[in-house]
Amino acid sequence: MLPIQPQAVQELLDKLKDRELYLHLELTNGAYTFERDRSKLVASNMIRNVKVSYSHGSVSGSGPYRVGLKMPEGWIYAEGLTHYEESETEKAVLAGNDRDGKLVVSLMLSSEPF
Repeated sequence: MLPIQPQAVQELLDKLKDRELYLHLELTNGAYTFERDRSKLVASNMIRNVKVSYSHGSVSGSGPYRVGLKMPEGWIYAEGLTHYEESETEKAVLAGNDRDGKLVVSLMLSSEPF
């Protein structure tokens, strides 16, 4: 994965809009946090293989980045994104890593289930 280049990610989001896609959205500070320090709150969520279609996608920020997807009834967004998979042209694979390189957030869109 490469550091996010906003223009490249924006072009990919524009290419995928108005299509039925599968969404994977995940946020975690990791179970490893609790194992090292039981005083820290462990939080996570995951949405996987939910069908979505968005009319507008946008990249904002100066790094880490935020990606928002305009849905018919509201928005889906992920914040803290730092990297993307450059070789993908038919799906979006975005991730946010912490200072230690551990995954904190991911946002993926594809015409095929994950």
